[in-house]
Amino acid sequence: MAAQNGGGGGAGAGAAVVLNVYDLTPINDYLYWFGLGIFHSGIEVHGLEYAFGAHDLSTSGVFEVEPKCCPGYVYRRSVWMGTTEMSRAEFRSFIQTLAGKYNGNTYHLISKNCNHFTDDVCKNITKKPAPGWVNRLARVGYFFNRLLPKSIQVSTVTHGATHPAFSGESASSACILLIIWEDSFLS
Repeated sequence: MAAQNGGGGGAGAGAAVVLNVYDLTPINDYLYWFGLGIFHSGIEVHGLEYAFGAHDLSTSGVFEVEPKCCPGYVYRRSVWMGTTEMSRAEFRSFIQTLAGKYNGNTYHLISKNCNHFTDDVCKNITKKPAPGWVNRLARVGYFFNRLLPKSIQVSTVTHGATHPAFSGESASSACILLIIWEDSFLS
């Protein structure tokens, strides 16, 4: 089905909006069936996928990759979110504006992660939230983190998560990672 694979409809149908979900750990093979998992997600629109990741700088942590091919993660599935009437230029302008709220040094595994970013995009352009299971573990973690003493609560992450089993030679060499820096977005 074209929608499931991120394909778009005909003229006037708008651009497909697809949530691509990736595994962060092999344990997801078991957790997934209980409605849990540790996932990364990106939003695919106009043939590119956009996501949010951590780094130590106070510049945007939003980046773009080839759809379904985010380095360091294993692709699990795509979820059709709807369509947008935004042109490619309008969408990139929207992402550039939103990227200003997602600096790499503000990434937090529980309260501001890649899934929060994709949920924000979905709500803004399709008026629908991302499926709850994608970020359920972070919501559970948020609840329990609030119960812990401040001295041991989870704090901001300073680097992106990659699992050694997921970052070998088997990753597709066709993956292209383009960091989206604030001023180079529309050039």
